[in-house]
Amino acid sequence: MENPHAERQAVLLQRILKNTAACTEMILELNHCVEEILRANASVKIAADLATKYRKNVQYNLEATRQELK
Repeated sequence: MENPHAERQAVLLQRILKNTAACTEMILELNHCVEEILRANASVKIAADLATKYRKNVQYNLEATRQELK
């Protein structure tokens, strides 16, 4: 006679393996989507960096000209 606990554990283990495989597949798909988003946003990041540098340069020049006028 087979052990009913072993059968139940085998069934549960199969379910765990199936769910883990599905979860892994979803995580890989999510990683792929995130990579696509990052590639699509690369130009936006470059533009934001340029705008930030421009703002800092303007601020520096305004402060420098204010000191010259004093």
